[in-house]
Amino acid sequence: MNDDTFVPRSRTAPPQTSVVGVLVPVPEPWAQVLVDWRAKVGDPQATVVPPHVTLLPPTEVPCADRAAISEHLARVARDHPPFEMHLSGTGTFTPVSDVVFVTVAKGIGNCELLASDVRTGPLARDLSFPYHPHVTVAHDVAPDMLDLAYSGLADLSAEFAVTSFTEFEQSPTGTWVVAREYPLTGPPHRR
Repeated sequence: MNDDTFVPRSRTAPPQTSVVGVLVPVPEPWAQVLVDWRAKVGDPQATVVPPHVTLLPPTEVPCADRAAISEHLARVARDHPPFEMHLSGTGTFTPVSDVVFVTVAKGIGNCELLASDVRTGPLARDLSFPYHPHVTVAHDVAPDMLDLAYSGLADLSAEFAVTSFTEFEQSPTGTWVVAREYPLTGPPHRR
């Protein structure tokens, strides 16, 4: 497990800080398909972490910065247009990390631009690994279950419009709760 992963865990952050993350949620009906597969392969995060593409991994921030963070995220959302996402096929980070994911086939550039802008200002931070938009479907499970997720979702194809991103905050019990949704209202990107 790495610090770039949304998992429920007891908060060790001091009381004057909070842990936030920003992501693009995968909508229904595909979200449930991915939850079901994650449960099928025995991933304990199946029903706790909703299917998503991470823009900002879990990040500890001072509580005093929360208003500035909300303003920053609203500004980022105003600068980016809605876009189409296509999830197609699977990939893996093995041997670096025991993770199988569904590949972002369309919308990669949009996610990269969004993630880059989100990780500025009050949310500026380095990442443990290079940014690679994806949807995790198996993490730290037995090798045969990684193989099952990899082959079982190889033909998945899900297309949907991304019209917003979501800020999550980690509760003191370690679960993730929605803090705010930010509609994407920016002009189309120039080609």
